[in-house]
Amino acid sequence: MDREQEELQFLGFFGICKESTNIIFRWSKIFTKITLTLIIPLSCISLANDGFSTFISGKIINNADTLEYIPQGTPTYNKISNMISSEWTTFWLIKLVYLLFLLIFSLLSTSAVVYTVACIYTGKDITFKKIMSVVPKVWKRLIITFLWNFGIIFVYNFVWLVISFFVFVIWFLLFFPNGNLIGKIASSILLIIYLLGFTYINVIWQLASVVSVLEDTYGIQAMKKSKNLIKGKMGIATAMFLVFTFCLVGIQILFEQSEVIDLTVGIGGKICYGILCLMMLTLLFLFGLVVQTVIYFVCKSYHHENIDKSTLADHLDAYLGEYIPLNSKNIQLEQFHM
Repeated sequence: MDREQEELQFLGFFGICKESTNIIFRWSKIFTKITLTLIIPLSCISLANDGFSTFISGKIINNADTLEYIPQGTPTYNKISNMISSEWTTFWLIKLVYLLFLLIFSLLSTSAVVYTVACIYTGKDITFKKIMSVVPKVWKRLIITFLWNFGIIFVYNFVWLVISFFVFVIWFLLFFPNGNLIGKIASSILLIIYLLGFTYINVIWQLASVVSVLEDTYGIQAMKKSKNLIKGKMGIATAMFLVFTFCLVGIQILFEQSEVIDLTVGIGGKICYGILCLMMLTLLFLFGLVVQTVIYFVCKSYHHENIDKSTLADHLDAYLGEYIPLNSKNIQLEQFHM
């Protein structure tokens, strides 16, 4: 990063995008290696899950429709019923394997990109070999932060499930069957509030992932640190998250459309279409991870929390040997004033 730390606080949505793009292009060689090693497999896993899920769910639906026209107890009925059970088992096994590999490559990619951007920020010499030696150590810290986020999301969903149940019961007792409009309004309000909370938690988690790599805190402490750090920049961080999410969903929808493309394009056309979706998803993941790290430095600058580059460099070097946590006061020096 060529910008002084004091200047980072003034970066808006497009400024962060421009800064992230400059970082990727100036260090394209190292980011290309990270992309080939970690991010492309992550993208392949994501798209492969969509393809397999669509294929197997389609077979389940077709077999279930066929089963409706076959008398129960017949050999054919039992055969198709067993086939459906087997397909459901395969479906959930694929989902489990998908989630496992998605988690692994997602955290590894985050570790590599955050560490790389931080090294660029401190002006350290960096090689792909060094990055890959650090990633497994950083990954351990990230997975603890992820598990805390998973637990928070689980509790959040459970609470909202209970709230929604009671709202439905109250609506049913007071307004049913003449309160359809009230029910729709209440459902819409609940959905909007739920999505706002869900987005907030995920924005906090994304910044906490960067905190887990660049500071001595991880897990719930990183989540708390992220919550305080993002104040004042929540709008920009949320906008970035929403744009990334919409782009991700859009690419997945485009990829699913490859199954219904006119057959006149042939197998070659479908393969090219799939490769195009893979390239777009890969670039989106890489760009999103770099943006995530830049937002961290923007938030630090906004709160006038000066990060001494030599101290941060020492913190990053600690990953190369036996990791010794630094005290927060060592990596976060006293606030500077404009």
